[in-house]
Amino acid sequence: MVEVVGSKVEHAKAGSQYLRGTIADALADPELTAFSNEDYLTLKFHGIYQQDDRDVRAERTRQGLDVDSINMVRVSIPGGVLTADQYLAMDKLSDAVGNGTLRITTRQGIQFHFVRKPDLPALISTLNDHLVTTFGACGDVVRNTTCCPAPLAGQQRAEISAWAGRVAAHFRPKTQAYYQIWLDGEQAVTASAPAEEPLYGQVYLPRKFKFGFAAPDENCIDVFANDCGIVPLLDDHGELRAFTLLVGGGMGKSHTNPDTFPRLADPLTTVAPDDLIATLESIVKVFRDHGNRDDRDHARIKYLVDDIGIDRIRQLVGANLDRTLEPAEPFSFTRADDHLGWHEQADGQWFLGVKVENGRIADRGAARVRSGIRAVVERFSAGVRFTSREDALLTDIDDADRPAVDAMLRDHGVLPAEQWVAIQRNSFACPALPTCGLALTESERVMPQVLDTLHADLQSLGLAELDIHVRMTGCPNGCARPYTTEVGLVGRGKKSYDVHLGGDAIGLRLNAVFAENVPRDELANVLHPVFAAYRDGRVDGEPFGEWCHRIGVDRLRTELGNEQWVRKPRAAATA
Repeated sequence: MVEVVGSKVEHAKAGSQYLRGTIADALADPELTAFSNEDYLTLKFHGIYQQDDRDVRAERTRQGLDVDSINMVRVSIPGGVLTADQYLAMDKLSDAVGNGTLRITTRQGIQFHFVRKPDLPALISTLNDHLVTTFGACGDVVRNTTCCPAPLAGQQRAEISAWAGRVAAHFRPKTQAYYQIWLDGEQAVTASAPAEEPLYGQVYLPRKFKFGFAAPDENCIDVFANDCGIVPLLDDHGELRAFTLLVGGGMGKSHTNPDTFPRLADPLTTVAPDDLIATLESIVKVFRDHGNRDDRDHARIKYLVDDIGIDRIRQLVGANLDRTLEPAEPFSFTRADDHLGWHEQADGQWFLGVKVENGRIADRGAARVRSGIRAVVERFSAGVRFTSREDALLTDIDDADRPAVDAMLRDHGVLPAEQWVAIQRNSFACPALPTCGLALTESERVMPQVLDTLHADLQSLGLAELDIHVRMTGCPNGCARPYTTEVGLVGRGKKSYDVHLGGDAIGLRLNAVFAENVPRDELANVLHPVFAAYRDGRVDGEPFGEWCHRIGVDRLRTELGNEQWVRKPRAAATA
């Protein structure tokens, strides 16, 4: 037994018997409607968050009842790539054990909501029967590896997608606990049982860790927001020759702790493809061995990079490999495509990018998105891929079938990409209430109304077609990456948000706080003078985020901010 130091969470991980805990006993007890506090932590590694329905929490408390215990189950899907059979299995499960919806995540996974404890074994075993897993989708491990999902010709996209799958498989936990608890000891893919955790050890990582592969010249995954971003470099013949690695990105912060903050990753090194896995493993080991295990709020690798510097990180990573790391080669991004609409694939077939409002694949009113996608997948055996903007790509469609696909989706009320208002097409939100236990306020459920109000204001200013990007979260943890976009709305109170401005549409820059604790019904009023000034002061089609950055958010706050919601800078101390 290793000596365990650090927070209570570290001791709980060490006592979990490599993620077994008492989960199996709890599942076998029909009298238990919820798991223990100890198993709550362990379950996360299995892809399960125990939650409660917060819409009914207050009323149940008044009646003297326990909370309505539910579970969110997250499926890890490297690069967001599913076969038709895998997607249809998930669609069917959403009715059998969920709430009739599938929720695309910003890391290209799928979440099932409102799953009851007795239904967990059937859900997980069925998913694994279709060769998809929930294992490692949450918890203090390397989580789902993202990658540009578009199967376009050129730029070695298929090869890079395959790399994402290899990285995801390499860093998945090795303990047999998952298979013993959920799959009767059977692994989905046969393999000899390794040591329990040769990489992670008894206490795993200090916090979660995320890899993301960009495409050459295109940043749809927000690569700088990852703990470790991976940027492919091509040679003069268009072949993959190397990867530039970025370390230290992350979105989360706390409103009450000024020592927490979002951060963009720094360039670390450039490695040949044959050295990629070993170098990534060394980076994870540096985080494992040097990350903060005492303070969960300061436990991400971004804080380690900020504390000791990227040069020291480079030395530590190189020492693990017994070599000096090469300097990071430069690269550039010129776009961050949403991949919506029709595009030809590398193999001559086509894919269609479908806008899924806030990632919720559901049938609501006239917009029967879930039924429409299912119908296309069933009839045309289309593959399904998810984007980091919570949208879906329907892939492997013959050119001759494109009109029929369009007609089928139109009959289900699914809007084509070109019919979405620009601000709606470019925006997305996190789930927040009623399921997320961390949410301070609404996000997904109110985002459509907020965007409608903002669009109406833009129309009044003659800016109806403004190509602006808005992201909303119900708390400061930043799951929808609100800190890198042009307008970030970050939940602050029960019905209020901080407004961030000055990011860009490509994910190359952090934004800054413009106004704090703004009531939801005042968001448009707070942004109106900024939109008006942008209309009158932009230069040659200058994007909104670039204009805010050029003018300066501090200046905008001073000149256009409402005193009620703008915290003035403190006066400098005098001797």
